[in-house]
Amino acid sequence: MRRRADVLLCAALAGLGLGLGLAQAQALAASPPRQQFTVPAPGSYRLESIQPAADGAVLESDGTAGPLRRYTTGKVTLLSFIYTYCVDPVGCPLAFQTFSDLRTRLLAKPEMARRVRFVSLSFDPSNDTPTALRHYAGNLAAPGSPLRWHFLTTRSAAELRPIIDGFGQDVSVNVDAQGRPTRFYNHLLKVFLIDARGRVREIYTTAYLMPDVIFTDIQTLLMER
Repeated sequence: MRRRADVLLCAALAGLGLGLGLAQAQALAASPPRQQFTVPAPGSYRLESIQPAADGAVLESDGTAGPLRRYTTGKVTLLSFIYTYCVDPVGCPLAFQTFSDLRTRLLAKPEMARRVRFVSLSFDPSNDTPTALRHYAGNLAAPGSPLRWHFLTTRSAAELRPIIDGFGQDVSVNVDAQGRPTRFYNHLLKVFLIDARGRVREIYTTAYLMPDVIFTDIQTLLMER
């Protein structure tokens, strides 16, 4: 099977990567047109284990408290950090649209959807309370859906900090007059694909946040024994 690094290299060579240097970009522009990148078949490559998913105390949109590991084990999980009020077109709205696209695809395959979950975890527990998340999620968080989409928050920025650090999510922190953290500001969109054993197997940034690729990666993980 091909490794994930090889697949991403193919994507970059097809012009989908955003990190090309000037010389590389000029070389690509001067070369003959390339065929559009084709997503490899599910199971034809391997997603390596990157790190264990972080754990910590979280709150569900209905106010239920519990450990984050409850939402990152037992199923293939797609997780992102959000603000309910984010308007950055390459930030939370992009992640939300990607999740919504994937949700439609998965719900068309109910047997597959039942083995997958989505998690949106707020960066801002001060504003994104369980009540605010419940209004934000609407019917997307319906407990009867074959694909559960959980909208989570924490009791405080202090409780959120070890989760963010554990995932390696890049943020800066806003503090109050006493120097206590009040909220986090996300500067780089990341989406984490986690296997049923709670291991991060892929991390998507804006350059590779493509529903076709993520859907195939989910299928690949579901095919593992």
